[in-house]
Amino acid sequence: MLSVHGRRPAAVVIEPIARRLVSWGVTSNVVTIASTTVAVVLSVALIPTGWHFLAAVLLGVAVASDMIDGTMARMRGGGTRFGATLDASCDRITDGVLFGSIAWWMAFQNDHEPYRGLFLCALIIMVASQVTSYVKARAEASGIKVDGGLIERPERLIIGLVALGLSGLGVPYVLGGGLIILAVGSVYTVIERLVIVAKSDLAQETIAPPTGAKDFTDEAED
Repeated sequence: MLSVHGRRPAAVVIEPIARRLVSWGVTSNVVTIASTTVAVVLSVALIPTGWHFLAAVLLGVAVASDMIDGTMARMRGGGTRFGATLDASCDRITDGVLFGSIAWWMAFQNDHEPYRGLFLCALIIMVASQVTSYVKARAEASGIKVDGGLIERPERLIIGLVALGLSGLGVPYVLGGGLIILAVGSVYTVIERLVIVAKSDLAQETIAPPTGAKDFTDEAED
């Protein structure tokens, strides 16, 4: 939801930064790789060691740069297919490492019992977030437009990082509550997007068989 409606308000902050980087000759792909590297290092270094508030603040800054690279590409006349693929791939890496680090922290708590369910929630979020993005990418590769969803990447990061930060300040149950909301919402979003695809006018069109697979079309026509 926020990915559709939140771009215009954020542009007030993002565009001046993007313009300055473009004037310095920095490419959008460099920004993509740099922000992903920083996010991965921060996640692995801070979350498993219990520095949750600091991790939430610094990761919030790091992942916000995700909007900068796209803005830079548009300022240079438009993004490339490689740039879009790189950006999407790096987003998946960042999300996976973030929630994987939370699961890692939970796995090594002394009192394991209360954390088992939340550990499972973190794993569900990791899988569902990847599938959510894959459904969109695969559908659009088939010409089916998929916009929106209950829990997209901005919602996932905001809820996850706010819950992580408040947990670091000692607020009880907030991290667990955030993970439960994200786990349920992420699974719902996967189903929601599959329903969108299923209802598309193009949903029942046949596709070519994968490379190396036998084509039974001629046999069916006979």
